[in-house]
Amino acid sequence: MKIYLRKTFIEVGSITLFASRFFKEIFRPDFEVKEFIRQCRVIGYKSLPLVSITAFIMGLVLTIQSRPAMAKFGAESWIPGMVSLSLIREIAPVITALICAGKISSGIGAELGSMKVTEQIDAMEVSAINPYRYLVVTRILATTLMVPILVFYADLIGIYGGYIGVNMHGEVNLTRYFSQVFESLEFVDVIPATLKTFFFGFFIGMIGCHKGFNATSGTEGVGKAANSAVVSASLAIFIIDMIAVQLTDLFF
Repeated sequence: MKIYLRKTFIEVGSITLFASRFFKEIFRPDFEVKEFIRQCRVIGYKSLPLVSITAFIMGLVLTIQSRPAMAKFGAESWIPGMVSLSLIREIAPVITALICAGKISSGIGAELGSMKVTEQIDAMEVSAINPYRYLVVTRILATTLMVPILVFYADLIGIYGGYIGVNMHGEVNLTRYFSQVFESLEFVDVIPATLKTFFFGFFIGMIGCHKGFNATSGTEGVGKAANSAVVSASLAIFIIDMIAVQLTDLFF
């Protein structure tokens, strides 16, 4: 138990130092704009198909599963509002972030880990290129920006999936459906859910880069970096979500 706690504190300390370097490097000149744009495309655009399918199924299944219980109380008209609130406040941000943790964080960990064990990062330093600024800063900023956009996109697709689910047992006009959705939403539902997605994206990128940047033991270390990046990023998402829910209850 003591050994496990010691390793945990060492890991937290290492990530903290790694993150502090990020905040120093981000304000220095010569930002790698082209690499940042490329990472936004890789992280955001290439994740759209998986996010689309998952979000649509979430909205569809949530609607179908909720209908019998709502029908018992004659509250079927509340389904659009209930589904949209559930998706926007909790389900879509967390599930989308977990998808990004599995796809993006592991990909970053494997990519940087492979560069580390093949000494490509050392070669960049010898060539007077700052590998941290080029590889890490661009990826963390890209995940911090793209994960909230992916979550917003997942909200829309999930709500549309709910519309399809509602029309499986009836006929509701699309305009009427979305008017019911927006009637049930307030800024207090959207703002906290949006703010926490920036933290999701930041930690997904930070943990993936940290694991890859510190990979060891040859090719075996690449697999370990990718695997531990997914586990650590997923755990961080749940912790951040728990803190966000508590702060939302206190201040909103």
